[in-house]
Amino acid sequence: MTTSDEKPVMIEFRDVHKYYGDYHALRGINGTIKAGEFFSLLGPSGCGKTTLLRTIAGFEDLSSGVVMIDGKSMQDVPANVRPTNMVFQSYAIFPHMSVAENVGFGLRRDPRSKAEKAAAVEEALEMVGLKGYGNRAAHALSGGQRQRVALARALILKPKVLLLDEPLSALDKKMREHMQVELIRLQRQVGITFVLVTHDQEEALVMSDRIAVMFEGEIAQLADPETLYRRPNSKKVADFIGTMNFVPAEILSDESGKIEVEAKGLGRVTLDASQAPPARGEAPVIGLRPETLTLLYPGQVPNDQVVDGVIDEVIYFGDMTYYDVYLGGTDVEVRLSMRNVPGRPIMDVGSKVQVAWSPEALVLFR
Repeated sequence: MTTSDEKPVMIEFRDVHKYYGDYHALRGINGTIKAGEFFSLLGPSGCGKTTLLRTIAGFEDLSSGVVMIDGKSMQDVPANVRPTNMVFQSYAIFPHMSVAENVGFGLRRDPRSKAEKAAAVEEALEMVGLKGYGNRAAHALSGGQRQRVALARALILKPKVLLLDEPLSALDKKMREHMQVELIRLQRQVGITFVLVTHDQEEALVMSDRIAVMFEGEIAQLADPETLYRRPNSKKVADFIGTMNFVPAEILSDESGKIEVEAKGLGRVTLDASQAPPARGEAPVIGLRPETLTLLYPGQVPNDQVVDGVIDEVIYFGDMTYYDVYLGGTDVEVRLSMRNVPGRPIMDVGSKVQVAWSPEALVLFR
């Protein structure tokens, strides 16, 4: 299997800047997207992710810098001749046309025969799981089906890069989760580079080979999903990706690749230097995810460190229960998650508990 590092570069950003008047929307973007990669641009509203996507498509001119696609500069290359196609958030389906007419819309000036175009439409529809839907009226489709038609219309032109601008945001939760899996399968099937814009952290983690987390026009971290989740490079990234508890800490020593800290509510702990991203001059805090903390039930023998606690809140989610717990007689409150398995009782607010945790799960931000 070819790893991401071995794949050739499909898209490269070289010091990309974009201004709208005095507003600096993109601030020196550098990075690469590999061929055949499912890549996500993730960040809050207004961070510049859609602007960056539109610079790839050619819908936005750069103020400075270069976007390269397949080794060629896209400077002065208009959108309609770039090797890209885009699926918009609104799908932009023509309601007065049939499904086949929508999918084949981009083939109007194609020199192929009518029969060849019809075959291409059928192939594209089969690719997205809509075989036999060609004669249906587009306005009669469900949201998930319209999304598939938009994908087929983009893929029929066989672009080198498919750009997806929050294409699942209009779907309900169940359909969105279903379409996430369908998009992953489709991307593997066609093998082209997908670039997704989303503000949904869970969606990006589920679907992506790599993710660029953006804030205020800059890429804060570019990494694979597990690295972003387990080893975020800043407190800001950690706070944005999933749920992270932050515990005040004091650094006692930092030498020979080991960092000793006093974490409020947890006590003294020694961390490996790999658990501490480069210092940013901030007040030191320990970060730990809810699933890395465990409530001990009567008779359980802990394998990790243990601290006493008191349950302040219980949030039941069906498959999971989340507990907010004060640690070690302090005012430090953390959230932990427990899988609801048969025989495991739900604890009550006010219960005195023991919380197990592992030093290897901690991240030091400073």
